[in-house]
Amino acid sequence: MEIKNPKSHVTLVAALHIGLGALTVVGGIIIFIVLNFAGGFVEEFDEVGTLVMNYISTFLPLLVFFFGGIDILAGLVLFTYKQWGRVFMLVISAINCLNIPIGTAKGVYSIWALMQPQVMELFE
Repeated sequence: MEIKNPKSHVTLVAALHIGLGALTVVGGIIIFIVLNFAGGFVEEFDEVGTLVMNYISTFLPLLVFFFGGIDILAGLVLFTYKQWGRVFMLVISAINCLNIPIGTAKGVYSIWALMQPQVMELFE
């Protein structure tokens, strides 16, 4: 199958990663707010519960921010049209395939689009 306009696929892949990465960061902010709000209901005399809630309300949003930020970074780097940017996006797309169902669709499309010979020529 031949791609007629390879730049449009690269732009779409980058836009998908930037847009969904931004939504992931917003989701991380919402998780942070909700968990900190819920942490206020943990009784003050329950030290273990407070400690666990503090760790969860810190670690989980940071993890979500990390993956969202990496997605945004990969999308921005793809616009440089450098070979290492394409390879970086392929790695991030493979990791995104673990995020079922939207991440899988995004990852599979990104891998398919970036492995086309016409697209590979853009990055050389």
